[in-house]
Amino acid sequence: MQFVCQNRKAYHDYAIEETIEAGLSLLGTEVKSIREGRINLKDSYVLIKNTEAFLFNCHISPYSHGNIMNHEPLRTRKLLMHKKEIVRLQGKMAQKGYTLIPLKIYFKNGRVKVEVGLAKGKREYEKRDAIKEREAHREIEKAMKSRNR
Repeated sequence: MQFVCQNRKAYHDYAIEETIEAGLSLLGTEVKSIREGRINLKDSYVLIKNTEAFLFNCHISPYSHGNIMNHEPLRTRKLLMHKKEIVRLQGKMAQKGYTLIPLKIYFKNGRVKVEVGLAKGKREYEKRDAIKEREAHREIEKAMKSRNR
């Protein structure tokens, strides 16, 4: 697998409970642009309409060697998932506070895949606790490393 893009802010702002791999319906110039790494997942999200999943606000820059037929950067893209998966996720999203967020975009067997996470928003104090815990863990690792020298 060749990772292209990762949504790091999602891991900070949300508690990811479940991840799902989905295909992405793209145009040719979009795939070429993704291969160049010109994609941004910031502020993107997934909505389910009529048992179909769509990716919104995912910015794929126009292909550098494209012509007049280049794609729109912020167009809505369809996610390729089984109907049973979509219905199951729709049921979980009906609960308060859950949303679907794209976490990673990568190539698998020559095809573009999206890792979508079922996420619940963190409160401000939860974010601060996570930062404190991470810093404490770093200091412990640093102390252990210097002790072993």
